[in-house]
Order: sequence, then C-alpha cells, then structure tokens
Amino acid sequence: MNGYENNRPQAPKGARLAFGIFMILIYVGVGLLFFFNVFDIVNYTVSCIIGAILCAYGVFRAYRLYKGTN
Repeated sequence: MNGYENNRPQAPKGARLAFGIFMILIYVGVGLLFFFNVFDIVNYTVSCIIGAILCAYGVFRAYRLYKGTN
C-alpha cells in the first residue's frame, strides 16, 4: 500500500495515560469488592476467584502501561 494504513486519529498521550490509570483502579477496586463479598454472591469461593482474576488483570494492565510509557 501507500504507508498510510494506520492513520487513525488517537487521543493525546496524557488522556490515554489517565484513562489507563483509571481503568487499573476500577479493575483492582472491583476485584477487592468481590474479595470482601460486597456483591453478596452466594458462593464465596466463586467471589474470590472473580476478585483474583480482576485484580490480576489490573496488575497486568498496570505493567503494560508502565512498559508502554518508558
């Protein structure tokens, strides 16, 4: 092609960074809410599993955001 395939408009870097940090806080926060059984799920084991997955994904996103800003 002509080299302009990836010519999509993107948000400014500061906005992407702020959104990334916001989403990390959301994932970890909701994961902790699952740990503390705030959503009143009948099976506490399932609640802990979902909380662990959300917290782990929040940490993974934080790592990707950190590696992307360096």
